[in-house]
Amino acid sequence: MNYERLSSELLRALRGRRSQTAFSKRLGYRSNVAYAWESGRAWPTAREFFVIVARSGRKLDSALAAFFRMPAGTAPKVDLKSAQGVAAFLDDLRGRTAVIDLARAAKRSRFAVARWLKGDAEPRLPDFLRLVECASLRLLDFLACFIDPSTLPSAVKPWHELESARRAAYEMPWSQAVLRVLELPAYRKLRAHEPGFVAARLGISQEEEERSIALLLETGQLKQAGKRLIPGAPLTVDTRGDAARSRQAKAFWTRVSLERLEAGADGTFSYNLFSVSRADLERIRELHRAYFRELRRIVAASEPAECIALANVHLLELRAGSV
Repeated sequence: MNYERLSSELLRALRGRRSQTAFSKRLGYRSNVAYAWESGRAWPTAREFFVIVARSGRKLDSALAAFFRMPAGTAPKVDLKSAQGVAAFLDDLRGRTAVIDLARAAKRSRFAVARWLKGDAEPRLPDFLRLVECASLRLLDFLACFIDPSTLPSAVKPWHELESARRAAYEMPWSQAVLRVLELPAYRKLRAHEPGFVAARLGISQEEEERSIALLLETGQLKQAGKRLIPGAPLTVDTRGDAARSRQAKAFWTRVSLERLEAGADGTFSYNLFSVSRADLERIRELHRAYFRELRRIVAASEPAECIALANVHLLELRAGSV
């Protein structure tokens, strides 16, 4: 993605119907800074960007809660309109990823990234967006907290693909596993698509395989290339936006895990029942969130794709009224 172009489009969308001059004055500038930003001649820092967002009528606390998929008032308490707040947000987002690894993924100097994470320097908006993507793999979901990504020319196609993938994950969960099999070298070595190959690999019926492939083709996640099926670009699909459908998807994969456990499948199946303070329970929840962030980063960088795995983790308080 061209982060400079995306930044220009994002700033233009936030300006709305106001003229560049009027918008610049509203932000407290004497010069036509909006023109400089939208033309790519200069960029606001991430902190300045959030000031713009706030003055455009968006509530930053609500946006953060939406991005982290947490109830209002429970998202990380950071002031995004300050350099230290931006640094804290990025540091929280990267979890346990080493600075050097984040810098390598973002194609930026590790010294610059380290200074941004400490708040000693402020990233320009394009660099900030780049870091959000590299740290979370969810930049489009982040932008959606402030503005409809389909209104940004650079984001229209990837947002449509992401929403299609999300719909497929809700409506036919096995389609995502089918897609992963089609990325494996073992499948790519086939001269032509072999019906039943995917089903045998996943332990599902051929009918399920066929329905999943049909949906993946319909949503553009798969393409027909001669006699073979070619997956599109890999996506990180966050299904937590729709609470009801998200619960259904989680319940589906929980049942799959249970079925494989009862069948004696090889895997890591464990549990731990304990008493703990509420403060420490929250610390454990954060460890789970950090684990999944790190898992996504490892998966995104893993090569070659040789096997399909299901990570299914549960953590809940056992109490009356929790069922």
